[in-house]
Formats: sequence, C-alpha cells, structure tokens
Amino acid sequence: MSDTKKNFVLLKDGEDTDIVFSNRQPRGAALKAAARGHAEIKLRERGTKRVHVFKGWREQVAAPANRPKWLPETVWKAKVEKLGVEHIK
Repeated sequence: MSDTKKNFVLLKDGEDTDIVFSNRQPRGAALKAAARGHAEIKLRERGTKRVHVFKGWREQVAAPANRPKWLPETVWKAKVEKLGVEHIK
C-alpha cells in the first residue's frame, strides 16, 4: 500500500475553491470536508480528470468512555456516503 497522499480540491458550483484536503483515499478527504460542515461534497483529484461525489453530514455522539477531561461529553462525528465518480472532459 502506498503512503503517498493525494490532494483533493473542493468544488463549489462546478468551480474549484481554495479549499484543499490531503489524504490517501478520497473518502478520508470527504470526511474532513463533512467535519467542517459541507453537505454536498465534490472533490476533484489533482492530476487526474476524476471528481469524487459524496453526501456528507455530522452527528452528535457520546464521547468515548476513556476521553480526556478537556473533551466534552458529546462530540461531532462526520459521516459520508459515496454517490459516484464523475469524469471531467
């Protein structure tokens, strides 16, 4: 397995934004976007003609039992569902 991280640019209205997420897999980048509150997530993989499309949301869940004292009792957990891959012409 490759340790190479890829860069994924967040698309808004079909245009690139200044927001870039780095991860090995597109799902990891989508989870980062969902954690920041994005719902309709389209990530263009730099260097390719692929756009990964996700639906994202956040849920408030109980923190783990072994949480540090500074962590609140409830935390936000990001979730994503992959809708597919689009190809840029």
